[in-house]
Amino acid sequence: MKTNNQRETLATRLGFIFLSAGCAIGLGNVWRFPFIVGQYGGAAFVLIYIFFLVFLCAPIMVMEFAVGRASGRSVATSFKVLKPTDKKWTVFGYTALVGNYVLMMFYTTVSGWIFAYFWYSLSGRLNALPQEQIGSFFEAMLSNPVTLIFWMFVVVFLGILICIIGLQKGVERITKIMMAGLFTSMILLAIRSITLPGASAGLEFYLKPNFGKLMEHGLWTSTYAALGQAFFTLSLGIGSMSIFGSYIGKERSLTGETIWVVGLDTFVAFVAGLIIFPACFAYAVDVTAGPGLIFILLPNMFNNMPFGQLWCSLFFLFMSFAVLSTIVAVFEHIIANSIDIFGWTRKRASIVGFFMIFILSLPCALGFNLWSSFAPLGEGTVVLDLEDFIVSNNMLPLGSLAYLIFCTTRYGWGWDNFIAEADTGKGVKFPKFLRYYLVYCVPIIFGVVFVYNYIEKFSK
Repeated sequence: MKTNNQRETLATRLGFIFLSAGCAIGLGNVWRFPFIVGQYGGAAFVLIYIFFLVFLCAPIMVMEFAVGRASGRSVATSFKVLKPTDKKWTVFGYTALVGNYVLMMFYTTVSGWIFAYFWYSLSGRLNALPQEQIGSFFEAMLSNPVTLIFWMFVVVFLGILICIIGLQKGVERITKIMMAGLFTSMILLAIRSITLPGASAGLEFYLKPNFGKLMEHGLWTSTYAALGQAFFTLSLGIGSMSIFGSYIGKERSLTGETIWVVGLDTFVAFVAGLIIFPACFAYAVDVTAGPGLIFILLPNMFNNMPFGQLWCSLFFLFMSFAVLSTIVAVFEHIIANSIDIFGWTRKRASIVGFFMIFILSLPCALGFNLWSSFAPLGEGTVVLDLEDFIVSNNMLPLGSLAYLIFCTTRYGWGWDNFIAEADTGKGVKFPKFLRYYLVYCVPIIFGVVFVYNYIEKFSK
């Protein structure tokens, strides 16, 4: 169905939940979550992470959905609809839109690595490498600008192609298929991993809290890492979720829908841990290895496993589904903004979006090779680090704070309007007793996190 401004709507509630969850599920779950958990001691860290998801991130997600549904617009114009007399909120809306572009400037490149590794595994190229060459193979890929640009192009092309087909026939239908493939492949991999000889030690590390291990890094550092992971995985604060609120009706309350989305996001992250940690312990792989865990150590592990090529291909297939679901969701948001702002057709907005995102993503791809001498944040950093810092350390926390102020205070839309929208429909209602916690405590948390971001980044 289309309205006069060419806006489509989602066909089913399941489509809304899967699309929203697909936006949240991505690198934060299947790449970042396992190595962060490994670095900070396992189950004790997971408990802190879940606490922040429930009591900090979930309320912000409800607010994004509420702003989107009440306005019926994407982020750039939603605040103008709800607060037309206050220009600063319109400015924030356009700033949040920029955040989506910056996110895709590096997300598409890293997603290209995953697609490349799926192809290398499926074709047998990755599995044929001796153990000592896995690391140099990854470095060689990063140093080749043609390779990185090609796989980044594949990711951008597939994402835009799905969006150009349409909201219901393309984005909604294909996301459902990808999410079903994601869940199926993950469950198969988890069953295989936890049944490996020696996997019990990995399960104990992952599921049995060890607060002593957590304290090795310091309580504050570990807590901050958990909070940062919660923000990163849900991509809150730049309106990526609000667009899907604008595509749904008033039949269901937004708190209940948020529980489903956060639950699915947490499920994927949890099962990713069930895949990785038992297998790492079974094959004596260092779980604290950091980002290289996925691209260097795990391929080595799969190569030593019976039917390793099959399991390695399945692993990078599920990762490809995860990252592409996020790509499609954010692309849809970018395209919807072009439709809302300029009145373009979906086809024209998609084509323009393709060229803009591809061109904007080039610096990240070139930052590992031709532009590797450019160290924007100090020695050893690359373009990706700068773009990630802009989004993760600035736009996500500050944008989330803006949504909080807009929805809970008289300086924005206001508490009463937010509650009325959030509670419309059947389902779980927003816990109103959280009002004073959200108004007075959460901004302090955001402020501390923002300041600590800079202290940690630039005091080393």
